[in-house]
Amino acid sequence: MGSAHPIVVQSMTNTDTADAAATAAQVRALHAAGSELVRVTVNTDEAARAVPAIVAEVDVPVIGDFHYNGHLLLTKHPECARALAKYRINPGNVGTKRRDDNFRAIIQVAIREGKRVRIGVNWGSLDQQLLTEMMDANAKLAEPRDARDVTMDAMVESAMRSAELAEESGLPHDPIILSAKVSGVQDLVAVYRMLAARSDYPLHLGLTEAGMGTKGVVASTAGLSILLQEGIGDTIRVSLTPRPGGDRTEEVQVAQQVLQSLGLRSFTPQVTACPGCGRTTSTFFQEMAEEIQRYLREQRPAWQARYPGSEELRVAVMGCVVNGPGESKHADIGISLPGTAEEPRAPVYVDGALKVTLKGETIVADFLRILEDYVKRRFGKSSGNAGAQRDVAVGVHQADVAFPKNHA
Repeated sequence: MGSAHPIVVQSMTNTDTADAAATAAQVRALHAAGSELVRVTVNTDEAARAVPAIVAEVDVPVIGDFHYNGHLLLTKHPECARALAKYRINPGNVGTKRRDDNFRAIIQVAIREGKRVRIGVNWGSLDQQLLTEMMDANAKLAEPRDARDVTMDAMVESAMRSAELAEESGLPHDPIILSAKVSGVQDLVAVYRMLAARSDYPLHLGLTEAGMGTKGVVASTAGLSILLQEGIGDTIRVSLTPRPGGDRTEEVQVAQQVLQSLGLRSFTPQVTACPGCGRTTSTFFQEMAEEIQRYLREQRPAWQARYPGSEELRVAVMGCVVNGPGESKHADIGISLPGTAEEPRAPVYVDGALKVTLKGETIVADFLRILEDYVKRRFGKSSGNAGAQRDVAVGVHQADVAFPKNHA
Protein backbone atom coordinates (compact mmCIF):
# COMPACT_ATOMS: atom_id res chain seq x y z
CA MET A 1 0.00 0.00 0.00
CA GLY A 2 1.02 3.60 -0.41
CA SER A 3 2.91 5.30 -3.23
CA ALA A 4 1.32 4.46 -6.59
CA HIS A 5 -0.56 1.41 -5.32
CA PRO A 6 -4.39 1.48 -5.47
CA ILE A 7 -6.19 2.93 -2.48
CA VAL A 8 -7.37 0.04 -0.32
CA VAL A 9 -10.86 -0.37 1.17
CA GLN A 10 -10.91 -1.50 4.78
CA SER A 11 -13.71 -2.45 7.17
CA MET A 12 -14.15 -3.75 10.72
CA THR A 13 -16.26 -6.44 12.33
CA ASN A 14 -18.66 -5.74 15.18
CA THR A 15 -18.98 -9.31 16.41
CA ASP A 16 -17.46 -10.63 19.63
CA THR A 17 -14.09 -11.84 18.34
CA ALA A 18 -14.13 -14.65 20.92
CA ASP A 19 -16.99 -16.10 18.85
CA ALA A 20 -14.75 -17.38 16.07
CA ALA A 21 -17.55 -18.73 13.88
CA ALA A 22 -19.61 -15.53 13.92
CA THR A 23 -16.57 -13.34 13.39
CA ALA A 24 -15.25 -15.44 10.52
CA ALA A 25 -18.70 -15.31 8.89
CA GLN A 26 -18.76 -11.52 9.10
CA VAL A 27 -15.20 -11.23 7.79
CA ARG A 28 -16.21 -13.35 4.81
CA ALA A 29 -19.30 -11.19 4.22
CA LEU A 30 -17.25 -7.99 4.34
CA HIS A 31 -14.67 -9.48 1.99
CA ALA A 32 -17.39 -10.66 -0.40
CA ALA A 33 -18.73 -7.10 -0.44
CA GLY A 34 -15.30 -5.84 -1.50
CA SER A 35 -13.34 -5.15 1.68
CA GLU A 36 -9.65 -5.79 1.04
CA LEU A 37 -8.60 -5.59 4.69
CA VAL A 38 -10.76 -6.47 7.70
CA ARG A 39 -10.00 -5.39 11.26
CA VAL A 40 -11.14 -7.29 14.35
CA THR A 41 -11.08 -6.31 18.00
CA VAL A 42 -8.55 -8.23 20.09
CA ASN A 43 -9.26 -7.27 23.67
CA THR A 44 -9.28 -10.45 25.73
CA ASP A 45 -7.44 -13.75 26.04
CA GLU A 46 -10.48 -15.47 24.53
CA ALA A 47 -10.43 -13.14 21.52
CA ALA A 48 -6.69 -13.65 21.03
CA ARG A 49 -7.12 -17.42 21.16
CA ALA A 50 -9.90 -17.23 18.55
CA VAL A 51 -7.86 -15.23 16.01
CA PRO A 52 -5.92 -18.14 14.42
CA ALA A 53 -9.17 -20.05 13.82
CA ILE A 54 -10.78 -16.96 12.28
CA VAL A 55 -7.83 -16.31 9.97
CA ALA A 56 -7.80 -19.95 8.87
CA GLU A 57 -11.41 -19.63 7.68
CA VAL A 58 -11.06 -16.48 5.54
CA ASP A 59 -9.21 -15.32 2.42
CA VAL A 60 -8.55 -11.69 3.33
CA PRO A 61 -5.84 -10.10 5.51
CA VAL A 62 -7.06 -9.67 9.09
CA ILE A 63 -5.87 -6.77 11.27
CA GLY A 64 -5.82 -6.89 15.05
CA ASP A 65 -7.15 -3.81 16.86
CA PHE A 66 -5.40 -3.40 20.23
CA HIS A 67 -6.12 -1.01 23.09
CA TYR A 68 -4.76 -0.97 26.65
CA ASN A 69 -3.47 -4.57 26.77
CA GLY A 70 -2.09 -5.27 23.29
CA HIS A 71 1.44 -5.69 24.64
CA LEU A 72 0.20 -8.45 26.96
CA LEU A 73 -2.00 -10.26 24.46
CA LEU A 74 0.54 -10.30 21.63
CA THR A 75 3.33 -11.65 23.84
CA LYS A 76 1.08 -14.14 25.65
CA HIS A 77 -0.52 -15.48 22.46
CA PRO A 78 2.16 -15.89 19.76
CA GLU A 79 -0.26 -17.80 17.50
CA CYS A 80 -2.48 -14.73 17.42
CA ALA A 81 0.49 -12.47 16.70
CA ARG A 82 1.56 -14.74 13.86
CA ALA A 83 -1.89 -15.08 12.29
CA LEU A 84 -2.67 -11.36 12.04
CA ALA A 85 -1.51 -9.40 8.99
CA LYS A 86 -1.17 -6.09 10.83
CA TYR A 87 -1.45 -4.61 14.31
CA ARG A 88 -3.30 -1.39 15.06
CA ILE A 89 -1.88 0.45 18.08
CA ASN A 90 -3.50 3.47 19.71
CA PRO A 91 -0.63 5.44 21.30
CA GLY A 92 -3.12 7.19 23.57
CA ASN A 93 -4.00 4.07 25.54
CA VAL A 94 -1.10 1.60 25.46
CA GLY A 95 -0.62 2.25 29.16
CA THR A 96 0.13 5.08 31.55
CA LYS A 97 3.33 4.88 33.57
CA ARG A 98 4.99 2.39 31.21
CA ARG A 99 3.47 3.68 27.95
CA ASP A 100 6.72 3.64 25.96
CA ASP A 101 7.72 0.20 27.27
CA ASN A 102 4.32 -1.24 26.36
CA PHE A 103 4.52 0.34 22.91
CA ARG A 104 8.01 -1.09 22.37
CA ALA A 105 6.77 -4.54 23.39
CA ILE A 106 4.22 -4.51 20.57
CA ILE A 107 6.80 -3.25 18.12
CA GLN A 108 9.19 -6.05 19.07
CA VAL A 109 6.47 -8.61 18.32
CA ALA A 110 5.82 -6.93 14.96
CA ILE A 111 9.54 -7.08 14.14
CA ARG A 112 9.80 -10.73 15.13
CA GLU A 113 6.71 -11.73 13.13
CA GLY A 114 7.38 -9.42 10.17
CA LYS A 115 4.08 -7.52 10.53
CA ARG A 116 2.91 -4.07 9.57
CA VAL A 117 1.81 -1.63 12.24
CA ARG A 118 -0.79 1.12 12.06
CA ILE A 119 -0.26 3.82 14.61
CA GLY A 120 -3.80 5.06 15.01
CA VAL A 121 -4.30 8.27 16.94
CA ASN A 122 -7.88 9.13 17.91
CA TRP A 123 -8.93 12.45 19.37
CA GLY A 124 -11.32 10.64 21.71
CA SER A 125 -8.41 8.80 23.31
CA LEU A 126 -5.54 11.21 22.69
CA ASP A 127 -2.42 10.99 24.86
CA GLN A 128 -3.53 13.26 27.70
CA GLN A 129 -0.04 13.89 28.99
CA LEU A 130 1.10 15.14 25.59
CA LEU A 131 -2.05 17.21 25.11
CA THR A 132 -1.67 18.80 28.56
CA GLU A 133 1.95 19.70 27.88
CA MET A 134 1.06 21.32 24.56
CA MET A 135 -1.95 23.15 26.02
CA ASP A 136 0.20 24.49 28.88
CA ALA A 137 2.88 25.67 26.45
CA ASN A 138 0.22 27.33 24.30
CA ALA A 139 -1.27 29.14 27.32
CA LYS A 140 2.07 30.81 27.98
CA LEU A 141 2.22 32.38 24.54
CA ALA A 142 1.57 36.09 24.15
CA GLU A 143 -1.21 35.20 21.73
CA PRO A 144 -2.44 31.67 22.54
CA ARG A 145 -3.85 29.64 19.68
CA ASP A 146 -7.32 28.14 19.62
CA ALA A 147 -7.63 24.94 21.67
CA ARG A 148 -8.92 23.09 18.61
CA ASP A 149 -5.73 23.92 16.68
CA VAL A 150 -3.56 22.76 19.59
CA THR A 151 -5.51 19.49 19.69
CA MET A 152 -4.88 18.93 15.98
CA ASP A 153 -1.18 19.62 16.54
CA ALA A 154 -1.13 17.18 19.45
CA MET A 155 -2.65 14.44 17.30
CA VAL A 156 -0.02 14.88 14.61
CA GLU A 157 2.72 15.08 17.22
CA SER A 158 1.51 11.88 18.88
CA ALA A 159 1.54 10.03 15.56
CA MET A 160 4.97 11.31 14.57
CA ARG A 161 6.58 10.67 17.96
CA SER A 162 5.16 7.14 18.00
CA ALA A 163 6.43 6.43 14.49
CA GLU A 164 9.86 7.72 15.51
CA LEU A 165 9.84 5.50 18.60
CA ALA A 166 8.84 2.50 16.47
CA GLU A 167 11.77 3.06 14.14
CA GLU A 168 14.14 3.65 17.05
CA SER A 169 12.95 0.30 18.42
CA GLY A 170 13.99 -1.43 15.20
CA LEU A 171 10.85 -1.44 13.04
CA PRO A 172 11.72 -0.44 9.44
CA HIS A 173 10.15 2.68 7.97
CA ASP A 174 8.03 1.00 5.29
CA PRO A 175 5.75 -1.22 7.46
CA ILE A 176 4.41 1.80 9.38
CA ILE A 177 1.00 3.30 8.58
CA LEU A 178 -0.43 6.36 10.33
CA SER A 179 -3.95 7.55 11.02
CA ALA A 180 -5.46 10.46 12.96
CA LYS A 181 -9.18 9.94 13.45
CA VAL A 182 -11.63 12.71 14.30
CA SER A 183 -15.41 12.98 13.90
CA GLY A 184 -15.70 16.36 12.13
CA VAL A 185 -15.14 16.86 8.41
CA GLN A 186 -13.13 20.09 8.66
CA ASP A 187 -11.03 18.65 11.49
CA LEU A 188 -10.35 15.55 9.40
CA VAL A 189 -9.17 17.61 6.46
CA ALA A 190 -6.97 19.81 8.64
CA VAL A 191 -5.25 17.04 10.58
CA TYR A 192 -4.50 14.91 7.53
CA ARG A 193 -3.13 17.82 5.57
CA MET A 194 -0.74 18.43 8.46
CA LEU A 195 0.15 14.75 8.72
CA ALA A 196 0.79 14.45 4.99
CA ALA A 197 3.03 17.52 5.05
CA ARG A 198 5.18 16.05 7.82
CA SER A 199 5.65 12.45 6.69
CA ASP A 200 5.74 10.03 3.80
CA TYR A 201 4.12 7.15 5.70
CA PRO A 202 1.02 5.61 4.12
CA LEU A 203 -2.09 7.19 5.65
CA HIS A 204 -5.32 5.48 6.64
CA LEU A 205 -8.30 7.83 6.23
CA GLY A 206 -11.72 7.93 7.79
CA LEU A 207 -14.00 9.76 10.14
CA THR A 208 -14.32 8.06 13.49
CA GLU A 209 -17.85 7.81 14.83
CA ALA A 210 -19.19 9.03 11.46
CA GLY A 211 -22.77 8.33 12.53
CA MET A 212 -25.83 6.56 11.17
CA GLY A 213 -27.56 6.60 7.83
CA THR A 214 -27.42 9.65 5.60
CA LYS A 215 -25.40 11.70 8.09
CA GLY A 216 -22.63 9.12 8.29
CA VAL A 217 -22.56 8.54 4.53
CA VAL A 218 -22.51 12.22 3.61
CA ALA A 219 -19.98 13.27 6.26
CA SER A 220 -17.60 10.45 5.37
CA THR A 221 -17.93 11.14 1.65
CA ALA A 222 -17.31 14.85 2.11
CA GLY A 223 -14.17 14.41 4.20
CA LEU A 224 -12.67 11.55 2.22
CA SER A 225 -13.34 13.18 -1.14
CA ILE A 226 -11.49 16.39 -0.29
CA LEU A 227 -8.39 14.53 0.88
CA LEU A 228 -8.39 11.88 -1.84
CA GLN A 229 -8.74 14.57 -4.49
CA GLU A 230 -5.59 16.16 -3.06
CA GLY A 231 -3.72 12.86 -3.29
CA ILE A 232 -3.82 12.21 0.46
CA GLY A 233 -4.71 8.73 1.68
CA ASP A 234 -3.75 5.13 0.98
CA THR A 235 -6.39 3.11 2.81
CA ILE A 236 -9.92 4.20 3.74
CA ARG A 237 -12.74 3.11 5.99
CA VAL A 238 -16.28 4.48 6.28
CA SER A 239 -17.18 3.99 9.96
CA LEU A 240 -20.97 3.85 9.78
CA THR A 241 -23.14 2.98 12.75
CA PRO A 242 -25.39 0.22 11.39
CA ARG A 243 -29.08 0.15 12.12
CA PRO A 244 -30.12 -2.51 14.65
CA GLY A 245 -29.69 -5.75 12.77
CA GLY A 246 -28.47 -3.77 9.75
CA ASP A 247 -26.05 -4.87 7.09
CA ARG A 248 -22.44 -4.26 8.13
CA THR A 249 -21.32 -4.39 4.51
CA GLU A 250 -22.90 -1.00 3.81
CA GLU A 251 -19.69 0.69 4.92
CA VAL A 252 -17.78 -1.23 2.26
CA GLN A 253 -20.21 -0.24 -0.49
CA VAL A 254 -19.98 3.44 0.49
CA ALA A 255 -16.16 3.37 0.55
CA GLN A 256 -16.06 1.76 -2.88
CA GLN A 257 -18.54 4.27 -4.27
CA VAL A 258 -16.46 7.19 -2.99
CA LEU A 259 -13.40 5.88 -4.85
CA GLN A 260 -15.36 5.01 -7.97
CA SER A 261 -17.18 8.35 -8.08
CA LEU A 262 -13.82 10.13 -7.89
CA GLY A 263 -12.49 8.00 -10.74
CA LEU A 264 -9.76 6.53 -8.54
CA ARG A 265 -10.82 2.87 -8.78
CA SER A 266 -13.54 0.78 -10.38
CA PHE A 267 -15.33 -1.94 -8.42
CA THR A 268 -18.72 -2.55 -9.99
CA PRO A 269 -20.68 -1.41 -13.05
CA GLN A 270 -22.38 1.94 -12.46
CA VAL A 271 -26.01 2.81 -13.16
CA THR A 272 -26.97 6.37 -14.11
CA ALA A 273 -30.63 7.04 -13.39
CA CYS A 274 -32.66 10.26 -13.37
CA PRO A 275 -34.43 11.36 -10.16
CA GLY A 276 -37.88 11.53 -11.74
CA CYS A 277 -40.18 14.52 -12.17
CA GLY A 278 -43.68 15.41 -13.33
CA ARG A 279 -42.90 13.77 -16.65
CA THR A 280 -42.37 10.42 -14.90
CA THR A 281 -45.35 9.94 -12.59
CA SER A 282 -44.89 6.17 -12.81
CA THR A 283 -42.35 4.37 -10.62
CA PHE A 284 -41.58 1.83 -13.33
CA PHE A 285 -38.22 3.29 -14.33
CA GLN A 286 -37.22 3.60 -10.66
CA GLU A 287 -38.05 -0.04 -10.08
CA MET A 288 -36.17 -0.99 -13.22
CA ALA A 289 -33.11 1.03 -12.20
CA GLU A 290 -33.14 -0.65 -8.79
CA GLU A 291 -33.50 -4.09 -10.31
CA ILE A 292 -30.65 -3.48 -12.75
CA GLN A 293 -28.41 -2.10 -9.98
CA ARG A 294 -29.16 -5.15 -7.84
CA TYR A 295 -28.50 -7.46 -10.79
CA LEU A 296 -25.12 -5.85 -11.45
CA ARG A 297 -24.15 -6.07 -7.78
CA GLU A 298 -25.12 -9.72 -7.63
CA GLN A 299 -23.17 -10.52 -10.80
CA ARG A 300 -20.03 -8.68 -9.65
CA PRO A 301 -18.23 -11.63 -7.98
CA ALA A 302 -18.65 -13.91 -11.00
CA TRP A 303 -17.97 -11.16 -13.54
CA GLN A 304 -14.72 -10.15 -11.83
CA ALA A 305 -13.15 -13.48 -12.76
CA ARG A 306 -15.02 -14.18 -15.97
CA TYR A 307 -15.16 -10.70 -17.50
CA PRO A 308 -12.14 -8.60 -16.47
CA GLY A 309 -12.77 -4.93 -17.02
CA SER A 310 -16.55 -5.23 -16.62
CA GLU A 311 -16.37 -3.22 -13.39
CA GLU A 312 -15.98 -0.13 -15.61
CA LEU A 313 -19.29 -0.72 -17.40
CA ARG A 314 -21.65 2.30 -17.49
CA VAL A 315 -25.38 1.67 -17.70
CA ALA A 316 -28.10 4.34 -18.03
CA VAL A 317 -31.75 3.87 -17.03
CA MET A 318 -33.66 7.05 -17.81
CA GLY A 319 -37.31 7.96 -17.26
CA CYS A 320 -38.29 10.20 -20.19
CA VAL A 321 -37.21 11.70 -23.52
CA VAL A 322 -35.71 14.95 -22.15
CA ASN A 323 -32.28 13.59 -21.22
CA GLY A 324 -32.94 9.90 -21.69
CA PRO A 325 -31.57 9.37 -25.21
CA GLY A 326 -28.57 11.62 -24.58
CA GLU A 327 -27.59 9.94 -21.30
CA SER A 328 -28.12 6.52 -22.88
CA LYS A 329 -25.79 7.44 -25.74
CA HIS A 330 -23.09 8.56 -23.28
CA ALA A 331 -23.29 5.24 -21.41
CA ASP A 332 -21.96 1.94 -22.72
CA ILE A 333 -25.49 0.64 -22.77
CA GLY A 334 -28.66 2.51 -21.84
CA ILE A 335 -32.41 2.53 -22.04
CA SER A 336 -34.72 5.51 -22.22
CA LEU A 337 -38.16 4.70 -20.84
CA PRO A 338 -41.22 6.66 -21.94
CA GLY A 339 -42.52 9.23 -19.50
CA THR A 340 -46.09 10.28 -18.84
CA ALA A 341 -48.12 10.61 -22.08
CA GLU A 342 -45.14 9.57 -24.23
CA GLU A 343 -45.35 6.79 -26.78
CA PRO A 344 -44.84 3.45 -24.96
CA ARG A 345 -41.50 2.65 -26.54
CA ALA A 346 -38.11 2.24 -24.89
CA PRO A 347 -35.09 2.70 -27.18
CA VAL A 348 -31.92 0.85 -26.18
CA TYR A 349 -28.56 2.37 -27.08
CA VAL A 350 -25.34 0.35 -27.28
CA ASP A 351 -22.02 2.20 -27.57
CA GLY A 352 -23.89 5.36 -28.54
CA ALA A 353 -26.01 3.85 -31.30
CA LEU A 354 -29.68 2.87 -31.27
CA LYS A 355 -29.90 -0.92 -31.44
CA VAL A 356 -33.48 -1.83 -30.64
CA THR A 357 -36.72 -0.38 -29.30
CA LEU A 358 -38.39 -2.45 -26.60
CA LYS A 359 -42.08 -2.70 -25.84
CA GLY A 360 -44.28 -4.94 -23.77
CA GLU A 361 -44.45 -6.67 -20.41
CA THR A 362 -40.98 -8.25 -20.65
CA ILE A 363 -39.00 -5.04 -21.05
CA VAL A 364 -36.85 -5.57 -17.92
CA ALA A 365 -36.00 -9.17 -18.76
CA ASP A 366 -35.30 -8.20 -22.37
CA PHE A 367 -32.97 -5.41 -21.35
CA LEU A 368 -31.10 -7.66 -18.91
CA ARG A 369 -30.57 -10.20 -21.70
CA ILE A 370 -29.13 -7.46 -23.92
CA LEU A 371 -26.94 -6.32 -21.03
CA GLU A 372 -25.65 -9.82 -20.32
CA ASP A 373 -24.91 -10.40 -23.99
CA TYR A 374 -23.05 -7.08 -24.20
CA VAL A 375 -20.86 -7.95 -21.22
CA LYS A 376 -20.02 -11.38 -22.64
CA ARG A 377 -19.10 -9.97 -26.03
CA ARG A 378 -17.13 -6.98 -24.79
CA PHE A 379 -15.36 -8.37 -21.74
CA GLY A 380 -15.26 -12.12 -22.35
CA LYS A 381 -11.75 -13.54 -22.29
CA SER A 382 -12.25 -15.08 -25.72
CA SER A 383 -12.90 -11.64 -27.19
CA GLY A 384 -9.24 -10.63 -26.99
CA ASN A 385 -8.96 -6.86 -26.66
CA ALA A 386 -11.65 -5.76 -24.18
CA GLY A 387 -12.57 -2.82 -26.35
CA ALA A 388 -12.33 -4.50 -29.71
CA GLN A 389 -15.74 -6.13 -29.84
CA ARG A 390 -18.40 -3.87 -28.43
CA ASP A 391 -21.18 -4.43 -30.92
CA VAL A 392 -24.16 -6.41 -29.75
CA ALA A 393 -26.35 -8.62 -31.85
CA VAL A 394 -29.79 -8.04 -30.39
CA GLY A 395 -32.23 -10.88 -30.66
CA VAL A 396 -35.11 -9.65 -28.55
CA HIS A 397 -38.73 -10.24 -29.41
CA GLN A 398 -40.51 -6.87 -29.56
CA ALA A 399 -44.03 -7.74 -28.45
CA ASP A 400 -46.71 -5.41 -29.76
CA VAL A 401 -48.58 -5.41 -26.46
CA ALA A 402 -49.37 -2.60 -24.09
CA PHE A 403 -46.71 -1.21 -21.81
CA PRO A 404 -47.02 -2.25 -18.12
CA LYS A 405 -50.06 -0.51 -16.67
CA ASN A 406 -48.13 1.27 -13.94
CA HIS A 407 -46.07 3.07 -16.59
CA ALA A 408 -48.57 5.78 -17.39
